[in-house]
Amino acid sequence: MAPMKLPDPLSRRHLLDRALEPAKALALAKRYLEDGREVEAIDFLAVARAGSNEEAREALVSLRDEALERGDVFLMRVSSRALDEEPSQRTWQALADAASRAGRSKDAETAQRLAAVDG
Repeated sequence: MAPMKLPDPLSRRHLLDRALEPAKALALAKRYLEDGREVEAIDFLAVARAGSNEEAREALVSLRDEALERGDVFLMRVSSRALDEEPSQRTWQALADAASRAGRSKDAETAQRLAAVDG
């Protein structure tokens, strides 16, 4: 069986704007993840999670953890938002430290600021 074709940006928006079945949303999210397109997968994972899909929740938690390891502020924000969570001061500080180690100075600065705001 041929792999599912990913939608173009306009089709993607239309899919997300209408009632999308959680199973189809999860299948699309998996394809985006296979292609390394994590941020685009998150919207579909959120739709699947709204359907009480534990696999989608686990994928979002994994992306959130990956954001922390990489020091990626944007990925942390969008994955946490999809999980209906707000990162703690400790999380932002750990992300800032990871970003500094990875040479991501802008992310380190942003995470430091967010840690200070939260604290």
